[in-house]
Amino acid sequence: MTTLFRRYERPGAARDPRALDAVFESKTFPLVDGTSVTFAFRGPADEVRLRHWIHGLASSKPFRRLHGTDVWYLELELPERSRLEYKLEVVRGGQRQLVQDPLNPNMTHDPFGVNSVVHGTGYEVPDWTKVDPEAREGEIVEREIRSDAFGETRSFQVYLPARMRETRLYPLLVAHDGADYLRFSGLKTVLDNLIHRLEIPPLIVALTESPDRLREYGNDPRHADFLVEELVPDLEAAYPISTEPADRGLLGASLGAVAALSTAWRHPGFFHNLLLQSGSFAFTDIGELDGGPAMDRVAEFVNEFREDPGRPAERLFVSCGTYEALIYYNRSMIPLLQSTGMAVRYVEARDGHNWENWRDRLREGLSWLFPGPLWMVYE
Repeated sequence: MTTLFRRYERPGAARDPRALDAVFESKTFPLVDGTSVTFAFRGPADEVRLRHWIHGLASSKPFRRLHGTDVWYLELELPERSRLEYKLEVVRGGQRQLVQDPLNPNMTHDPFGVNSVVHGTGYEVPDWTKVDPEAREGEIVEREIRSDAFGETRSFQVYLPARMRETRLYPLLVAHDGADYLRFSGLKTVLDNLIHRLEIPPLIVALTESPDRLREYGNDPRHADFLVEELVPDLEAAYPISTEPADRGLLGASLGAVAALSTAWRHPGFFHNLLLQSGSFAFTDIGELDGGPAMDRVAEFVNEFREDPGRPAERLFVSCGTYEALIYYNRSMIPLLQSTGMAVRYVEARDGHNWENWRDRLREGLSWLFPGPLWMVYE
């Protein structure tokens, strides 16, 4: 465990502001040293706490104040190759405020706002998630479809690969929460790069949305019928898309993974490839979940699926973060999925329930489900 600030705990040492100024001028915080990380905060406060989303640990950890100073610090063990998203809770005059870490320039965005993020030793942002000036860019187009299943018009987006030709047929991937995948996981950049590197073939990707995802993603038969009977035929009529089930896939994270699995389960064999990220695969053997009506519907589906999984697809890539509350459910699903005869690849990462965790797994998942010329040659 690092002891950066402990030397200043000696009587009189921590009261020299010049020594502390030198520390903050020479160090970058959070300070990562092997498997230890030191968080710091400097300023007036009655209390400072770390708020994080690591399942199994207390979600709020108090900082320690250097006596006689405005310096607060916390030492925490962080395993190698970890990502930790967090906020600081600063208490002043009885008022509590959640803030980004003012000493940490690394931030990440999600639909709920901005978090600070610290990277454990050995973690690096994958280069294939960054814009490559040599990669030709695909195009995002807007599209609408009249849905009889939902009784309304639905808007969605479509990713079209660069240099798309009408003389060839393209695989189709349908992504749940498509706008969030674009904004928070950089899906367009990831697709551009992986296609450019020949790690996946040029794909057409339908980026779908739901105005009521808590209901529609929880095994709603209307959603499954919409994708299979309306969306896919509409896309096949508009673009040069292969009609082979082996060339079709579904992508989803959290409730989106539930929607992907339930769609394939209701229409077995239509989508051969499923990419399921941090699926909310809650189930109950006894009693009810404490998650409200939405999770009750999910548990009802997963319970039924566990009783009779059938063979909804052919290949599944499943990923989950070890710091998620959902890790137990995802681990429990793997033997069942494998027992159906489907090819299953399961990956865990030292990360939480967030979009950059899901982003970092896209290369392995997409290239396994839809191998490009590079993998076809070298694997």
